[in-house]
Amino acid sequence: MFNFDFYNPTRVLFGVDRIADIDKFIPKQARVLITYGGGSAKKYGTLDEVHAALGDRATFEFGGIEVNPHFDTLMKAVDVVKDNKIDFLLAVGGGSVVDGTKFIAAAALYAGDIWPLWSQRQPLKEAIPLGCVMTLPATGSETNHVAVVTHTALGQKSGYSDPLLFPQFAVLDPTKTYTLPATQVANGVVDAFIHVIEQYLTYPVYGKVQDRFAEGLLLTLIEEGPKALTDPQNYDVRSAITWSATLALNGLIAVGVPQDWATHRMGHQLTALYGIDHAQTLAILLPGLLQVQRESKKQKLLQYAERVWNIHAGSDDSRIDAAIAKTREFFELMGLKTQLSAYGQPKSAIDEILGNLQRFNMLPMGERSDIDLERAKQILMLSY
Repeated sequence: MFNFDFYNPTRVLFGVDRIADIDKFIPKQARVLITYGGGSAKKYGTLDEVHAALGDRATFEFGGIEVNPHFDTLMKAVDVVKDNKIDFLLAVGGGSVVDGTKFIAAAALYAGDIWPLWSQRQPLKEAIPLGCVMTLPATGSETNHVAVVTHTALGQKSGYSDPLLFPQFAVLDPTKTYTLPATQVANGVVDAFIHVIEQYLTYPVYGKVQDRFAEGLLLTLIEEGPKALTDPQNYDVRSAITWSATLALNGLIAVGVPQDWATHRMGHQLTALYGIDHAQTLAILLPGLLQVQRESKKQKLLQYAERVWNIHAGSDDSRIDAAIAKTREFFELMGLKTQLSAYGQPKSAIDEILGNLQRFNMLPMGERSDIDLERAKQILMLSY
């Protein structure tokens, strides 16, 4: 196991009616900008609860943050922050709203165009403090320092991380997920599942604790994900999924072990170029990536087959094939298509995606940095 530092300062407020408790963790004199996405936060009363909890604090709102938040939209929010001397940000929504709010927190105190810093992953000197109220379990952004933003004019979707972007607190009330459309629930489960895979399905370094945590999360998502679609107001099911999504990317299972993230980096191109939902891009790409990388991932793929899918019989190759097939079946059971062609894209999209990977210097990738242009093409061909 590698040397590591582990740091996570985010306070988790889990359970029913926890929004009221945010009053304890925001300064009384704060000028607060509430950020959110579409109209559901208003429609279902979540924003009213937030305003009630904030009491007499000066509050402002900025809505309309997109799924895969856009640079141009977020820069409008930065203007609101500057014009109203905002000194605390409160994200209400899913991972995209939280990611966008992290960008706002960074950009509002940065002089000049922040995109070069963001896309080149340079460190921040300061950021506005933020908290979040989650309504969609998926990305884990509520308890980490990572954010992904799309610059539509450049066709670039870029991830960024900085310790200053950890939320100070995260409210996780599973009942707030009851009204989500089935598609968003399914996307969230698959997103969380592949977050775990990116940190687990690499190569062994005797990270036994991390492996067992990861396998427990994968099994939980496999067991509970389909139930969330058929029994949408089951608190126990939603609690398990909400907490799994948070633990999938709060840094705990990543410490001391190699990480992949090639599926995400390639998937970001599908979103930036074609607007395909983030989780859908991951479901498209992961089975093909596992096939192409089956030799370098062999030991962990066999472990995954045995411990997660209960596959014990047959040759090494047959067990790996079965595990990959089971993975694809799970995504399709959750309602996600697993081929790029199913989203109406022509085969020429492969060259366009490869062009983006080269243009933004994203190759090589993978835990061994062995996914070059040729391997990326093989993955995309299998994913088409």
